[in-house]
Amino acid sequence: MDADTKADRTIVGGHTGYAVPLIVAVTGHRNLVTDEIPRIRARVRDFLRGLLADYPERGVTVMSSLAEGGDQLVAEEALALEIPLVVPLPMPRHIYIDDFGTGAARERFNLLLSRATEVFELPIAQGDTPQVITEPDSNRSRQYAQLGVFLCAHCHILLALWDGKYTDKLGGTGQVVRFHHDDVMPGYIPQSTMSRLILAEDESDLVYHIVCSRDRPDGRPVGDLQPLSCSWFTSDESSPRSAEMPARHRRVFEHTTEYSRDAIQHENRIISEAWSLIDESSAMVLPAGARDIDHAFRAADWLAVYFQKRFLSVLRATHVFALLMGLMYILYSDLVPKRIFLLAFVFFFIIAAAVHKLACKRSWHRKYLDYRALAEGLRVQFYWAAAGVTSGTVGKFAHDNFLQMQDADLGWIRNVMRVAGMECNASPNEDKNGLDFSIREWIGDAANGQLGYYKKKAAEKIARNRRTERFATIVLWVSVVAFALFVFASDEITERVRDPVVIVMGVLLFAFGIRHSYAFSVADFELIKQYEFMYRTFSRAYRRIERSTDDDERRRVLRLLGEAALEEHAEWILMHRERSIDEGEIWRMTG
Repeated sequence: MDADTKADRTIVGGHTGYAVPLIVAVTGHRNLVTDEIPRIRARVRDFLRGLLADYPERGVTVMSSLAEGGDQLVAEEALALEIPLVVPLPMPRHIYIDDFGTGAARERFNLLLSRATEVFELPIAQGDTPQVITEPDSNRSRQYAQLGVFLCAHCHILLALWDGKYTDKLGGTGQVVRFHHDDVMPGYIPQSTMSRLILAEDESDLVYHIVCSRDRPDGRPVGDLQPLSCSWFTSDESSPRSAEMPARHRRVFEHTTEYSRDAIQHENRIISEAWSLIDESSAMVLPAGARDIDHAFRAADWLAVYFQKRFLSVLRATHVFALLMGLMYILYSDLVPKRIFLLAFVFFFIIAAAVHKLACKRSWHRKYLDYRALAEGLRVQFYWAAAGVTSGTVGKFAHDNFLQMQDADLGWIRNVMRVAGMECNASPNEDKNGLDFSIREWIGDAANGQLGYYKKKAAEKIARNRRTERFATIVLWVSVVAFALFVFASDEITERVRDPVVIVMGVLLFAFGIRHSYAFSVADFELIKQYEFMYRTFSRAYRRIERSTDDDERRRVLRLLGEAALEEHAEWILMHRERSIDEGEIWRMTG
């Protein structure tokens, strides 16, 4: 088995296993006031210790570009607490080093860099060259703007050592905070790229603000902000600042922690049983970061199957008990009115309700849906990363669009994706072999890939739906025959067969009602439409790619295909969230 599939596979920042680390990105001023630095350090240390105490299952990773001032200060405090450090450099290291004007500054930078668990060099911004970014002008500033977007897109909390002033300096701390809240960065992100997502409730706008002064004449913090004060700062219009983490962000973190606990609990089985998107023959053509996404996919996919089995077991048991309840009532009312049948009716209801309550308490249905949605999002993210597909805009990455317009609590799924895709997003893959791999393995053909999957699943659902329709036809004709018997047969024959016929009719009608209820609960009919739609979508993508000889166009097709798949997954989870049954539904089925 590939070494990357072992339990000690590092996802990001030196963290091992399947837990999702909490990523804290740093943006801060370079010219901090010397007298404030010891107390700023204390504030940073307390903040990081608090996160370690609140999220012990996940752990914390700090992401810093190691610029002088705030970035290096936070990195030093993180390392002192043995927190892993991830360093995204805004440009190639040999160019970035020019930012450090003295030998001592360069030595400090190199020392911190040597202690980082992962280092990424962000690519040269589109339209620029290594030569044009060597001078401190707008071209070089675009690299810092790119860095700010990367930090915001791949962290769960943005730690800002900031005076609170929004400025026009491209890639500066004020602009990074503004981008984190509003997805706006003038001079780098064109306004024409704005989408309806800016209107969605965003779980990725969380800033922890440590107010600091700047060592310059106008360096006092803005307005009534006091140096060294701390607050959680979000884009909420009514209460942007608070002493405690806002509830909506805390819920998202709780879901991510719950997922991490489940992954840790079942780690050994995930290692031995989970299915990988990478085979040994293809491993060498994929970017290294693709293994991080596959690592996360294996856990999410296994957990989704695990909780799906439990949910379906409860669903089937509930319907079986409802059927038994109906039989007991029919026996009591139409055959032998003995008390034992009523007691059995109540007994089966209690068992069904207890099974249902256990499933609700352990959130099997919700976990199955959430983990399946995560796995499918990671699948798209993986094949995009392998093919070198980007979002098409400088301010967005694959995870930003998934489930953004749905329930805000589902933001935890994007939280996992932003960690898993970090390395691939830092440097998109340009190898044509990766593109061919994604086309072959993701789209596939009539027997493999998603084409094969959707064709097979649509056929299965159609066959199941036909069996239900045949059952309905049988019930209809039995009812017609029984009705004709009661109308045209003699009174003597009618009297002899009335009770058995009524019982058979009741059992058949009730059994059909239970079967129809089960089909509704698993959305059989709606899934036929979805599977057929996705099969046609993948078929059109396959034909378009086969006709094209332009790799850029093929990547564009894969991007549109992935977006369609993500939208389909969003519709799937919303549809299924409403299909769970409760105790009241059990009563209605027996009615």
